[in-house]
Amino acid sequence: MKILAIETSCDETAIALVKASGGIKAPRFKVLKNLIASQIEIHRPFGGVVPNLAKREHIKNLPLLLKQLLASSRSKIKDQRSKLGSRNTKYSLLPTHYSLPPIDMIAVTVGPGLEPALWAGIEFAKKLGEELDVPVLGANHLEGHLYSFLLAQKAVNSKSQASKPKRLKFGSWSLKFPSIALIVSGGHTTLLLLKDLKTRKKLGETRDDAVGEAFDKVARILGLPYPGGPEIEKLAKRGRADAIEFPRPMLNQKNYDFSFSGLKTAVLYYTRDHELLPTNYSLLTNVAASFQKAAIDVLVAKTMRAVSEYNAKSMILCGGVAANKALRAALKRESEKLNARFLAPDPQFNTDNAAMIAVAGYINYLRGKKYKLIAKGDMNI
Repeated sequence: MKILAIETSCDETAIALVKASGGIKAPRFKVLKNLIASQIEIHRPFGGVVPNLAKREHIKNLPLLLKQLLASSRSKIKDQRSKLGSRNTKYSLLPTHYSLPPIDMIAVTVGPGLEPALWAGIEFAKKLGEELDVPVLGANHLEGHLYSFLLAQKAVNSKSQASKPKRLKFGSWSLKFPSIALIVSGGHTTLLLLKDLKTRKKLGETRDDAVGEAFDKVARILGLPYPGGPEIEKLAKRGRADAIEFPRPMLNQKNYDFSFSGLKTAVLYYTRDHELLPTNYSLLTNVAASFQKAAIDVLVAKTMRAVSEYNAKSMILCGGVAANKALRAALKRESEKLNARFLAPDPQFNTDNAAMIAVAGYINYLRGKKYKLIAKGDMNI
């Protein structure tokens, strides 16, 4: 099955073409094309994403990315519009001199995200689905992040004995269940227990700021450009993580919820008390390093407690903040101490992309799960 996927939940316009096969116990994916148009430079002057501006850029970028995908595709060409008969294609999204590689399904993000931005992708997908006469399936953006590690390697079928842990084979490694998954992004911080790819339980989530949001807000406090996460990470490499004792909110509470608002506020008060200036580079790097260490300590402690409590065989890190090398290293190190395999997406699939939406769409197709083609900004997992 070939899936054309569309992602417009925030400030990345993305289109991908993915070949999917296999059942729910061993799905296999091959990314044929994964295109992204970033809006970072457009939103940077505002210090964050402006929803209606993002929508405008998505509307402009989607036809351009589709044209680029068509021009660069090496798949066998077949014009699916021929079966539409007399259907009106006056306002076709497909240029007359292009044809689309045969696709079986379109997957599009319906939430969570910025609703104006989401609608841009949904309307584009619906129109394209009508032209090609193929089904359009809604996909959950967070499920896309959750399953993005499946894009890392080519899966192969394997038979498992009942006495062994449930597992998915992926070439040289296998995903064993149960698994603990940590989703970390600008809008979400969620801890999940996965019994398999179709059965999961939410263990905890943030009660206020998501960790990615905290990184962005602290970056703004320090006078760093948007997006703040990568800027904090760069500074942290040059600072001392033990220089400042910032709080670790909810670290010792027995639940699996998170809170990063207090940590962000502690950084704000510290910078005010110490008259932090851009010229004081040493203090700037120490604040960044100490803040990052505090945030990572909380994420690692809660995640490892879940790994231990549920005797997890693997630990999955996903979401945009999964690109943070210090976080990846800490979770990998601590997971291995508990004999849990650490898994994370290939770096190119950490941030928002459409390939992961194809994966989410395919898995939901196998599960028989359908989302309405309506933008839902507050959708959860």
